[in-house]
Amino acid sequence: MFDRYFRISERGSTLGREIRGGLATFFTMAYILVLNPIILGSAEDKFGHRLDTVQLTTATALVAAVMTVVMGIGGNLPLALAAGLGLNAVVAFQIAPLMSWDDAMGLIVVEGLLICVLVVTGLREAVMRAIPQPLKQAISVGIGLFIAFIGFVDAGFVSRIPDAANTTVPVQLGGSGTLTGWPVLVFCLGVLLTVGLLARKVKGAILISIVTMTLVALVINSVADIKSWGLTTPEWPDKVVDTPDFGLLGHFSLFGAFGETGAITVVLLVFTLILSDFFDTMGTVVGITAEAGLLDEDGKVPHLGRVLLIDGAAAVAGGAASASSATSYIESAAGVGEGARTGFANLVTGGLFGLALFLTPLLTIVPLQAAAPALVAVGFLMMTQVKHIDWDRYDIAVPAFLTIAVMPFTYSITNGIGAGFLAYAVIKTVLGRAREVHWLLWAASALFLVYFAIDPIEQVLGVK
Repeated sequence: MFDRYFRISERGSTLGREIRGGLATFFTMAYILVLNPIILGSAEDKFGHRLDTVQLTTATALVAAVMTVVMGIGGNLPLALAAGLGLNAVVAFQIAPLMSWDDAMGLIVVEGLLICVLVVTGLREAVMRAIPQPLKQAISVGIGLFIAFIGFVDAGFVSRIPDAANTTVPVQLGGSGTLTGWPVLVFCLGVLLTVGLLARKVKGAILISIVTMTLVALVINSVADIKSWGLTTPEWPDKVVDTPDFGLLGHFSLFGAFGETGAITVVLLVFTLILSDFFDTMGTVVGITAEAGLLDEDGKVPHLGRVLLIDGAAAVAGGAASASSATSYIESAAGVGEGARTGFANLVTGGLFGLALFLTPLLTIVPLQAAAPALVAVGFLMMTQVKHIDWDRYDIAVPAFLTIAVMPFTYSITNGIGAGFLAYAVIKTVLGRAREVHWLLWAASALFLVYFAIDPIEQVLGVK
């Protein structure tokens, strides 16, 4: 029955390969069960509220389990889904400070619904044509640097210099210009371990590093006198297995964001989410399908519309569960490397995520210093896209550079995308090639122009 439905033999696979592939994919991407709660849980909304780490872990595991299985059954591809790194950073550090958590998660739901509309109406091709490929790659690189910077800051490897220091240097090494304390040592060792495992191409390198350094942190915390680890102290819980806490499910507001911030800001935030989610998914889906040898004779992904629709539904599910937008994972390549060729592998991966629902106490002992090296590693992996940008063409290189640089330097993904779009439109116009800029890109650039100039515009209009 499984063979007929999933076409396992037809695609040159076996049940054993699918099971191994499902296991490999889970252990390669299981770090999200630790990282997503840490990223979302470390941020405060406009009203100073934080999301509960235990509830976040439950929500993250639930969405990953359900949507990975749905993709396996509906899309029949070995493509797992979970909360998207980069997207959760946008929610935590860009959107939540402007509104409540319910409003922020409502924007994720809106974003997912709009992606579904784009898929159903066929507008995805138009959007794909509108954004030049180098800018898409630059966005990925910029988000990678931003994520890495967050990792360095969260671990205490980098800290902001207080204004009282009377210096023009905004950040420094450690808390006082030097690296001090056991927690920072855990982070440094974690970075070295992670990059070493990645260089050796060890499957599950990120997860191995997180687990290893958490064990090291547990030992250090038990024998050393440490003032603070930050948000999470590595202490063995009273119980390893516990009932899942579904307290965050359904806590979202579709239109509350409009009451907390301006309509233009809301539109730009949703646009940023759509851009990041939609194009990352396209690249991941094509890359995984190609590696599995499943592209048709025209180089197209089988049932692409259905796959993208499920991915859009995953974003809706992530927002509705307060786990941030869920999206397709490039780590699914680990499963493909083990031989997975069908959606049956997703049943294995999704089942393991379901099992993780009951292991929340064990997952919430991971300190930031043990998990942050994964952010640095993911930042590196996203940075590799920079090699595809033609740096000899200024009309491409300058917008790409601004996109990459502005994101971490302003701690804002939206600002980086806006800077890149505006620079691209202006440079093309200066070179007399304005017609090369798609009208959708002109429209987005106009919105970003208003976004950057909102203060003088409000003064002219007498708003403030």
